Amino acid sequence: MAASLLAVIVDCEEPGSLAAFWAVALKYSVAKRNPGEYEASDPAGVGAPLYFMQVPEPRVGKNRLHIDLVTEESLDGEVARLVSAGATFVQTRQDPVTHENPDRWTVLLDPEGNVFCVTSVATLTGWSTPVRSATQ
Repeated sequence: MAASLLAVIVDCEEPGSLAAFWAVALKYSVAKRNPGEYEASDPAGVGAPLYFMQVPEPRVGKNRLHIDLVTEESLDGEVARLVSAGATFVQTRQDPVTHENPDRWTVLLDPEGNVFCVTSVATLTGWSTPVRSATQ
């Protein structure tokens, strides 16, 4: 029997505020689980939960694992929404057209400086699984 994904855990300085940001980004709800621990979860039960744990040390260097978001709306509109929620714009990137499956995406930072990306179904090619929205 294979293991299943329980949650994506994020070590952070301010778990309540970071969980609140990600809840806005993903249209999730937030619940405090233990002191210094918050869970942001999909009310529909479709998406994997994010779990934010307070740690004493600051993040050092670039995160080695990051979250990619996809929207059915325009990429520019979603970037604007995330920036208004507290994200920081880094840059928009485009694969070379010579790639077999060229994509376009935007790199952002969450309020604690963790890198994440956002793309649109209109800018993705070659994904083997269908993209499901939070409302499906």
